[in-house]
Amino acid sequence: MIENPETGEEKGVQSEYEIRLGKRAEMLKKGINPYAFKFTRSHKTSEIKENETDFVAKEQAVEICGKVYSVRAHGGSIFADLADFSGKLQIYAKSDELGEEKFKIFEEFVGTGDFLGVKGKVFKTKKGELSVLISDFEILSKALRPTPASWYGLSHTEKRFRERYLDILLNEDVKTRFKKRAQIMDAIRDTLRRGDFLEIETPVLHPIYGGANARPFKTYYESLKQDFYLRISNELYLKRAIVGNLEKVFEFSRDFRNEGIDATHNPEFTMIEIYEAYKDYNDFLELTKELILKANAAAGNSEKILWGEKQIDLGGQWPKKKLNDLLKEKTGLDVLNFPEIELQKYAESIGLKMPPKTNWGVLVDKIFTAKVEPTLINPTFVIDYPVEISPLAKRHRNEEKLTERFELYIGGKEIANGFSELTDPVEQRARFEEEQKHRTKGDLEAHPLDEDFILAQEYGMPPTAGVGIGIDRLAMLLTNAVNIREVIMFPQLKS
Repeated sequence: MIENPETGEEKGVQSEYEIRLGKRAEMLKKGINPYAFKFTRSHKTSEIKENETDFVAKEQAVEICGKVYSVRAHGGSIFADLADFSGKLQIYAKSDELGEEKFKIFEEFVGTGDFLGVKGKVFKTKKGELSVLISDFEILSKALRPTPASWYGLSHTEKRFRERYLDILLNEDVKTRFKKRAQIMDAIRDTLRRGDFLEIETPVLHPIYGGANARPFKTYYESLKQDFYLRISNELYLKRAIVGNLEKVFEFSRDFRNEGIDATHNPEFTMIEIYEAYKDYNDFLELTKELILKANAAAGNSEKILWGEKQIDLGGQWPKKKLNDLLKEKTGLDVLNFPEIELQKYAESIGLKMPPKTNWGVLVDKIFTAKVEPTLINPTFVIDYPVEISPLAKRHRNEEKLTERFELYIGGKEIANGFSELTDPVEQRARFEEEQKHRTKGDLEAHPLDEDFILAQEYGMPPTAGVGIGIDRLAMLLTNAVNIREVIMFPQLKS
């Protein structure tokens, strides 16, 4: 027989799949249910390992369950590895312990990939390996395909993402990464709850999309006979909650932006947005730093981390630098006093393709992205962004052209975006109306005018600060993943 290099299955007269289908049929014929309803577990494998000395001394009776990873037969004995979520343990089937009939069923029907429940006592083999001597067992789920001996997808990245269940099953690093992602989110949530923040839920389907400059996914609501949009941000709904006098709110949200896919962008992604009344953007610099340091500790990292080839020190200072000062430092341009037409020429001179008459704020942002962003490796708060690219941020108290907005950069990538929120409904309307001019010129990402949000503000919105942190990108940073799909359990792929 010739082995299939991709799956480890043998090609021949009868495939492994067909053999296993036959085993399933035989089990049913013998009155053995291949797919059990439940199994009551007494211990996880990790608990047995943690109490190894005591359990072996007492020959502790246990009931464990998990997936069979390997089966090794030696005459009247069969050894197998059984793994649950917490770890892996050897099990030992012996004919004179199980009885001939039960042993024969084990020998004939138990294979790699099956889920198995076993009862038995804990002991150590002559070679000193911690094991469970089986006194009884039940096949909980008969696998029709064998578990590959090693994960062939390591050299086929897309296949790993398409068959993520095998990736998690066979790659301990992948399983650990998703555990860490959960721990990161738990640490953020716990920190906010201890600070009396209220976790709320806002709609995923929006009649008017908003809260960011992005192209939405559109759908149709049959009951209402109306177009709706998958949310691009939950910002405007959380701010409505602030208007309702809920002073401290947050939400982990799945957001959707109908845009490109690359190593750090995915159209479906997870954000946390946080808002607090009576604060400004300076207060939220500190909150953002605290949340990320707590998340890093929860992921089990030291303050010095590696992201790809970049060495990053989270334990040092997190400087606060004005966007204009950073541009001066890297390009020599004082953009606050640089005419728009000259800025357009400069952008084109460094290879940026900009539409004619691009506004000043967009030019500043594009030049910053090209010349400054990649250099910000250690944590850096960049503050004071142009009004034109910050339609929801409060105008700066000392500079008319700027807003009180910050972005946090780590590893040369944006990790968080926050600001002192614009709370003046008259100015908010004017900002939205300015965005509509860009929409009429074909800018599909310009912010639409949301009359209901302005109405809410007209009832009064207190001074407020807010921040959004990209959870996927933060998980990438804190688990040393260089592609966003590594931290999304089931990323979308073209059929």
